[in-house]
Amino acid sequence: MSDGPGPVAMRVVALLDDSRQSLAALAAAVALADQVRAELVALFIEDLDLLHCASFPFSCEVGASTGLTRPLESTALEASLARQGQRITRALEEAVAGRELRHRLQVSRGQVVSEALGEATPGDVLVLGKAGLSSRWEWSARLGSTSRRLVLEAPCTVIIWDERHPPVPGPLRYFHGEAPTLPWGESLAEASRSHPMAADELERFLARARRGALVINRTTLVRLSDEDPDVLARIPIPVVVVP
Repeated sequence: MSDGPGPVAMRVVALLDDSRQSLAALAAAVALADQVRAELVALFIEDLDLLHCASFPFSCEVGASTGLTRPLESTALEASLARQGQRITRALEEAVAGRELRHRLQVSRGQVVSEALGEATPGDVLVLGKAGLSSRWEWSARLGSTSRRLVLEAPCTVIIWDERHPPVPGPLRYFHGEAPTLPWGESLAEASRSHPMAADELERFLARARRGALVINRTTLVRLSDEDPDVLARIPIPVVVVP
């Protein structure tokens, strides 16, 4: 008599574009997948909303460094997406070189959030660049709108990566939830405070942190985000959001 299906193998899903933040997140995803012997899924979603915008005759894009505008044309955008896909393919090959790591690149086209949520399962770990995905259009280190929705809506653990602050092994600062295994977390060194921390209090507490990561559950994150929508952008270590 069958005992039913066995447990689903853990996957590390890295949601990618070719921004610095996103490619730094890929390196973190590779390290995590390699350590826990999980499959790595590199997910590149061609933004259908952006493609639709390019169909309007008045659409234009603004250069992030120059401030100059130019028409946003479907042909040019398709070529740009193809180049992004090629760069991501090369980055993935370089990131996994020399490792015996199960991995695959999955390319799809659609609305980024819905496609990513459709791919993620409760047993996955989803890795995002802090400003990736929308950073090409948003000129700051704030958490982009796409990443923000995924952090709050994903059915699985989410790791938010910031390439400005390279990870250093250290404590996992734990504010409720179960701490996952991470390649740059040594031990569970600090438990949650006896009282709920406000967003500004959490920011002050972590202001000088340069090692390890913050682990926080989604309910607590929603509360903190209601107090200060940009609190995650000012935390100088990786943030791990658990269900």
